[in-house]
Amino acid sequence: MNNFVPVPGILIIQTAFIGDVVLATSLVEKIHSTHPAESIDFLVRKGNESLLANNPFIREVLIWDKKKDKNKNLISLVGKIRKKKYERVINVQRFFSTGLITALSGAKEKAGFDKNPLSIFFTRKIQHIINPFEPKHEIERNQLLIEDFTGKTVSMPRLYPSQTDFEFIRSYTNHPFITISPTSVWFTKQYPASKWIEFIQSIPANYYIMLLGGPDNTDACDHILREANRPEVQNLAGKLSFLQSAALMSKASMNYVNDSAPLHFCSAMNAPVTAIFCSTIPGFGYTPLSQESFIVETSEMLDCRPCGLHGRKTCPMGHFKCALTIKNEQLLATLPSYAISG
Repeated sequence: MNNFVPVPGILIIQTAFIGDVVLATSLVEKIHSTHPAESIDFLVRKGNESLLANNPFIREVLIWDKKKDKNKNLISLVGKIRKKKYERVINVQRFFSTGLITALSGAKEKAGFDKNPLSIFFTRKIQHIINPFEPKHEIERNQLLIEDFTGKTVSMPRLYPSQTDFEFIRSYTNHPFITISPTSVWFTKQYPASKWIEFIQSIPANYYIMLLGGPDNTDACDHILREANRPEVQNLAGKLSFLQSAALMSKASMNYVNDSAPLHFCSAMNAPVTAIFCSTIPGFGYTPLSQESFIVETSEMLDCRPCGLHGRKTCPMGHFKCALTIKNEQLLATLPSYAISG
């Protein structure tokens, strides 16, 4: 006999990229701070579930496998969600598939952005506005979805590496070190390898340098390692989990990142960070949130920048000046010891 009795709660939906999931954890923090007895579940795409490991405020992580039998898994997922009888579903995405999940969830309250094609079925629709002249951070835009029952104060995103994660990275923290996350899914968001190499060769010898990334970034980091030709550099791409990387970044003297997921890791760990913006701009609302944070971008006025809200596979103009005109000294200026003695 099945004695299962669903416990109504809240479901947060964010099945996009790694950084988007990290930023959406601010909703978990905010809901728990205002409704500590509320049960919170979180839906992610397969591969991102480990980001939410150890989060004390998440009851269950639901997973949607988008790569294999995507539509079949979607139907199965909708059935599972309906059985849980959620009181609220908070959809942070603006795409049809998550709109369908929300519309069919059976939840009494269904909140999402009006740009979602199925927002007509939501009970609460919020405008998602990106205006560089009146910048609003993405966590502030997301917060609007729950403002009706949590208030206007915005909470920070947060990750929860375990004690085992911190023990795993301990051997890398015996000397002063910085991390560099040199890659991005998008070419025009990625500070060029030649510029990273120049930067590494300028860093004082007392710093160890850890190159971070996923398994797909190993070759790119190996190239930088070889060309930099410094014994203090180590390639950790593909060797650390998401939370181990976050733990390591929290111990660094400085973390150098693109406008990509590692930036948001730093925000979630309040780790020192220097974020480099190439084709995208800070006004889009994805800037670092750490107490010690710096933004580096070209000082040249380029008519072609930004060339889009997201990165591109190639520079549309062919010159990539938004990245190549950034000066090495801009990065060095945020390195603690260099800023003092340089």
